[in-house]
Amino acid sequence: MGSSKKRALHWRTALIHADATPHAAFNALAPAVHRGSTVIFQRLADARDDWRSDAGYTYGLYGTPTTRELGLRIAQLEGVMRTLLVPGGQAALALVYFSYCTAGSHVLVPENAYGPSRELARGLLSGLGIDVEAYDPLIGIGIAGLLRPNTALVWCESPGSITMEVQDVPAIVRAAHARGIAVALDNTYAAGLLFDAFAHDIDVSIQALTKYVGGHSDILLGSVSARDEAAYERIGRVHRLLGMAVSPDDCALALRGLQTLGVRLERLERTALAVAEWLVGRAEVEVVLHPALPGCPGHDIWKRDFSGSASVFSIVVDAKWDENRVTRFVEALRLFRLGFSWGGVTSLVMAYPLLHRPSLNYGPRVIRFNVGLEEACDLIFDLDQAFEVASAR
Repeated sequence: MGSSKKRALHWRTALIHADATPHAAFNALAPAVHRGSTVIFQRLADARDDWRSDAGYTYGLYGTPTTRELGLRIAQLEGVMRTLLVPGGQAALALVYFSYCTAGSHVLVPENAYGPSRELARGLLSGLGIDVEAYDPLIGIGIAGLLRPNTALVWCESPGSITMEVQDVPAIVRAAHARGIAVALDNTYAAGLLFDAFAHDIDVSIQALTKYVGGHSDILLGSVSARDEAAYERIGRVHRLLGMAVSPDDCALALRGLQTLGVRLERLERTALAVAEWLVGRAEVEVVLHPALPGCPGHDIWKRDFSGSASVFSIVVDAKWDENRVTRFVEALRLFRLGFSWGGVTSLVMAYPLLHRPSLNYGPRVIRFNVGLEEACDLIFDLDQAFEVASAR
């Protein structure tokens, strides 16, 4: 039985152990932002270091109400039970690698995958004895010929970064699953919505929430969604050991971004298509690499598997263009700002003079655009004047 002795606390102690709390019944539309590392337990028997969401709140690293709400919302959108949050898209890729691969493992990655993912494979993973092999993204069912007894994971990214090839994901999944091999998908282009990863039997789907979910180029956040409890347990244990904490403030911004994701995706698709179709008619452009247009590799697969297109696409300029002319063009743009990433409200452009694709030889002629929320007519005018600058002698 506790002591009945009481005394007034010194004011310095009272600053820490305050009993002045507001009424809890505040029912606002905006979710609360819960920041915290230490969780207080009422009984010693309840104190445990458990990362599983079913265990309740045990430590800030494993979730606060704010981070848990975002995880649940992403899982709901993707049609699964479990989603883990990480500090960015690259962290999501790394988490999947380390969850499925050990020394001696073999991994297949499309040659057009996100650049830092390939750097991770060539550097850190190679040094740990993990063999990462690049494959032609359009290989489809032919990937069966690349599978080995030690293949632990197959990555897909569709459409692929920069060159935008659309993969036959269902065929790749069938070949891998026939050998008991997991398949992971970088589904950032589709915002987890325009391509239904889990309806196509993907085991793990990742997103850079930095892009469409955040939507305003002001957060870094990623998600890893697991198909079943076995995948969730496998990934969750590694997530805990790597200490991949996320900011509740960033999660609150992502939750806000979800509210406008529907209208933003619709507007971005419409404007990007208008700009891409205008570029098709330009003599300076050899091909427009937009999944919804016939010139894009895998376009027929896009029509079969996707419910829409997004804001990012590329062009390959005419063979007469050299690196200097490409530079003049992108630096002459005024509304398309020169920067990496995509999915935000501002249109962006980036050139890739050192781009290397074993199955393609575009040289320095690939230019990638992210179309934002500006009016299509203004973006087209901007492109037109930049073509004039690039063509001036």
